[in-house]
Amino acid sequence: MTTGVRRRMGVEERRQQLISVALELFSRRSPEDVSIDEIAAAAGISRPLVYHYFPGKQNLYEAALRRAADELAARFTEPREGPLGARLLRVMGRFFDFVDDHGPGFSALMRGGPAAGWSTANAMIDEVRQAAYEQILAHLGVTDPPARLAMVVRSWVSLAESTALIWLDGRRIPRAELELQLVHDLAALAAVSAAYDEEMARIVLRVLALEPADGPFGDLLARLGSLAQASKSAPGQRPPSP
Repeated sequence: MTTGVRRRMGVEERRQQLISVALELFSRRSPEDVSIDEIAAAAGISRPLVYHYFPGKQNLYEAALRRAADELAARFTEPREGPLGARLLRVMGRFFDFVDDHGPGFSALMRGGPAAGWSTANAMIDEVRQAAYEQILAHLGVTDPPARLAMVVRSWVSLAESTALIWLDGRRIPRAELELQLVHDLAALAAVSAAYDEEMARIVLRVLALEPADGPFGDLLARLGSLAQASKSAPGQRPPSP
């Protein structure tokens, strides 16, 4: 039997509930468009009680942002077992799961959120980027990256972020294609850099030596091979006759 008496939440439990409610609302609409009244109604408590746990909306926003940033950073964590391409594809799957589930909230997080909390939001975003950067280096088995590799990985992290933001605006490209394309993008950036630097070339060749032909990197090589073949027969692409 139930007495019909609502269980009283502890302070931390209530705070976590409000953060969860706020995140759910922020995942559907930009934080600027969500009011404290809406958060209170969704949590089943009064507006003054929300202020009892959080002095203002900005405080609640920052707490929700912290949880979202921690969750997003965790999406880049992957057991370092098996071929690199397959690992990165799983990482991209989890990354886009987050983007898909928290569309407006993800946009707000990556674009800095409300102007009043820009510095705090920007610091959290940098933490996410740094976590992603470190995870990719760990997957590559590199602890002290050469300058070109550091540039490649940081550029790729920014590319994944901007690609996700653009994709949210209409979702005009199938998500699975973008996940694979981003894995290919990292390989392509590294390969171009390897053409200029012997140390990068050794890293890239070491990775490719462990990749199966039917993996993401093998797929990229096959696609590039087909493109090269097609270019040979394309008008205007043949070398001039002597």
